[in-house]
Amino acid sequence: MNCCGDNRTVSAFASKLTPAADICVGLTILTVVLLSVLGNGLVLVICYHRRRKLVGSELLCVNLAAVDFLCCICFYPLSILSSFRHAWVGESATCVYYGFGCFVFGLCSMFTITAISVLRYLKTCYSLVYAVWMKGGNIWIVCCCIWLVATVWSSFPLFGWGEYVPEPYGLSCTVAWRGYHTSTKDAFYVICSFTCFTLIPVLLIVVSQCQIISRVSRFSYRLSARGICNNLQSTEKRLSMMFFCISLGFVIAWAPYTVVSFLFIFHKGNHYMAPGGFVFAALFAKSSHIYNPFIYFYFNKTFQKEFRHLFFNLWHKRGGNRVGIRFTVGQENAHPIDIQFQERDSPRKKTSVSQDRSQNRSRSKDEAEDGGIKPVYTCWDFTLDNTRLIMENKPPEDPESVRASSP
Repeated sequence: MNCCGDNRTVSAFASKLTPAADICVGLTILTVVLLSVLGNGLVLVICYHRRRKLVGSELLCVNLAAVDFLCCICFYPLSILSSFRHAWVGESATCVYYGFGCFVFGLCSMFTITAISVLRYLKTCYSLVYAVWMKGGNIWIVCCCIWLVATVWSSFPLFGWGEYVPEPYGLSCTVAWRGYHTSTKDAFYVICSFTCFTLIPVLLIVVSQCQIISRVSRFSYRLSARGICNNLQSTEKRLSMMFFCISLGFVIAWAPYTVVSFLFIFHKGNHYMAPGGFVFAALFAKSSHIYNPFIYFYFNKTFQKEFRHLFFNLWHKRGGNRVGIRFTVGQENAHPIDIQFQERDSPRKKTSVSQDRSQNRSRSKDEAEDGGIKPVYTCWDFTLDNTRLIMENKPPEDPESVRASSP
């Protein structure tokens, strides 16, 4: 890109798709962003509420949700705007920003899922090693190492070892995979990216998950043959299937894009594949940000319980009873306090409670008989020097004492 003329540089940032296809791509990415922000945001909120109970692989799941959440809100809006504009917004500067950021978060996702698979393998097959080494502090160290390695490796193109260029369809940016043909150091960077940061992690994920499934299946079969069935066995199977689906879904989502990019490395011609082929592979890879929250909800009963608890808390806060107090100043007003009480689950009627107890009780009884709001019994002690208000929803034991306390 640097050695090309200005006309070619500008055309590289123009969309190679039809305007209708650009709009479809933009709407698809927008849908991915909305679903990912909603799902992964919910995962982060739930994990924050139970942050003191998170252990092991759950901390890595939080890291994975944070990666998906931040990637969608920090980088994908550029691709959406470019799709509606039919050309990449900002050209070179934003292309480097987008390519660098997406490569960092892509490597973080890959490393995080690899770490989850390896930790689950150690817990299943080498429980003693897992119990000794894989504690909360060490998991945080693993997360920091994941971000550090991903950031350092992704920053090399910023210093001339590799390059970030537009995708063949013009609405996204990534590593210059065809840099394999430009220089030796670019070829080394591309090959290492595929070998060390794609092929090896995928092999670790596949081997670890296969070993886990095999070990859990054999253990379950032996227990079933003896007629033994317990909750621990069921929970372990469910968690193993959950992490297996997360790992398998990530590999399947990124496999088409990886294959297309890998073949693109060794192609010397100007026309390798129609732009639509790259678009479908890239959009399918972006779907990996969506499905993890659904997997958590389906397999993890703790996640389901926390979700219901959070939902009911929000519902009760929005639908609960309201009590409002209004103070009025002036000698002409006989009642300086006006209390408004409203119940959400009853018809929308309001009761004005003043210092006249007889009117309040008669009004409450009449409305209760008419099917209105429920009677509300109040007692308070009010003076002009010191204001103190106590609300109760039960009748006073001694009405005479309440009258005596009224000013």
